[in-house]
Amino acid sequence: MFKRSDQDQRPLVQIFVDGVAVAARQGDTVSAALLASGRDVRRSTAVNGTPRLPYCMMGVCFDCLVTIDGVGNRQGCLVPVAADMQIEIQKGKREIGK
Repeated sequence: MFKRSDQDQRPLVQIFVDGVAVAARQGDTVSAALLASGRDVRRSTAVNGTPRLPYCMMGVCFDCLVTIDGVGNRQGCLVPVAADMQIEIQKGKREIGK
């Protein structure tokens, strides 16, 4: 569904999604990189496990929550990718203090 423009010449950076190396473009947000990766990036909600995808891409809906470098409940649409960033697709709620 999401495809990068063939004109996009920004340098690539490597990030890791659930332990798998994924190429992202410098300047992408985490959510944009996840969507462009073609991987299944649906998180599940804490209440009933409903699958969610990044939706608004501007920090309003909270459907893009991921764990980044060990810190959970991060809004992926607001965080730019960085080389070697460790991202985990969030499943359910994050335990407090972890």
